[in-house]
Amino acid sequence: MYESTAQMGPGGMAVGELFQIFRDGRGRTKSELAALTGMSRNTVSARVDTLIAADLLTGAGSEASSGGRPPARVAMNPAAGKVLAIDLGATHVSVAVTDLAASILDFETGPIEIGLGPETVLDAVFEMAERLLGESGRRERLVGIGIGLPGAVEHATGRPIDPPIMPGWDQFDVPAYARRRFTAPVLVDNDVNILALGEHALSWPDADDLIFVKVATGLGSGIIAGGQLQRGAQGTAGDIGHVQVPFSSDSPRPPEDERTLGTIASGTAIALALNSAGVPAQYSHDVVRLIRSGDTRAIAATRQAGKEVGEVLATLVNALNPSVIVLGGSIAHAGEHLLAGVREVVYRRSIPLATRNLLIVQSRGGDRAGVLGAAILVVQQVLSAAGVEEIVSNAA
Repeated sequence: MYESTAQMGPGGMAVGELFQIFRDGRGRTKSELAALTGMSRNTVSARVDTLIAADLLTGAGSEASSGGRPPARVAMNPAAGKVLAIDLGATHVSVAVTDLAASILDFETGPIEIGLGPETVLDAVFEMAERLLGESGRRERLVGIGIGLPGAVEHATGRPIDPPIMPGWDQFDVPAYARRRFTAPVLVDNDVNILALGEHALSWPDADDLIFVKVATGLGSGIIAGGQLQRGAQGTAGDIGHVQVPFSSDSPRPPEDERTLGTIASGTAIALALNSAGVPAQYSHDVVRLIRSGDTRAIAATRQAGKEVGEVLATLVNALNPSVIVLGGSIAHAGEHLLAGVREVVYRRSIPLATRNLLIVQSRGGDRAGVLGAAILVVQQVLSAAGVEEIVSNAA
């Protein structure tokens, strides 16, 4: 919410700052903007005209008038640019083209094998992207590319760092490789972070404190606190897959078996445990198939994995006090068995005040939540005050 800035200097808000008011998508008149910001009508008019000239604002009709010419309204122009959004998983990729409101214009998904290495995988993904951008004018209006990767990413460089399920990707310069084909800025983040952004925008926009947990081939979480994605100092916030899980009386593991959560409760870990017990399973999709066929051993193993995840999440609930925990990924969507295990432990192990209104739910975003989050990642930078100032400068 914007309050009057009448105490500001004589220049008032810069163009980029003024544009932030329009990020909510609402149309406003220049008179409303003058009252809202405390700037003079002439100053507001000059700023708005500059934003219109840069194609960032557009006419949004007129409001009723008590006499004379009705005041014109202006609003953000989502068509001013296009964003390329890529959500890379261990075995799949989703690619989308969105506008500046992160509305998906085109979408495509398909299988991929992340273990084939960065050049092979990215070449295939970028070919898919270029097909989606092939419609007239889209490539020329590309303002940014957002990419989610299924492993730890150093936020400052966009490079994956020792990702366990991505052989050959360690320290690979993904942004530089993308710029060999595209001239737009490239932002890279962990896939769970972009899923958290997408799920938050799609299903829980009013939840300022949310934890998204993905359980698929790998396991990780994205944390939104105070309405903002939390990355930490180097970008590893939320990497619960590397948390060592202590022995619990709820676990069938012996007391000396203290492994990381990813090696205990990921889809791959569940498959290995089942295989050791004589159930043919090698990959997370085998676990999904077994669960959906009603295999009692796979169902029990998945519920137990949920309990192990719950042990770690109970600590996060006590420390961060989220209002929503969202479970996503193929294992979470194979049924409610993982969800049941998580709920059982979190509600029992966390302090009562932290769980009084806590919701633990399955994700609702489907296969588009990741690309939506990747688009939001780009839009947040491109349409920031500094980003808008750059656009305006280039358009001058």
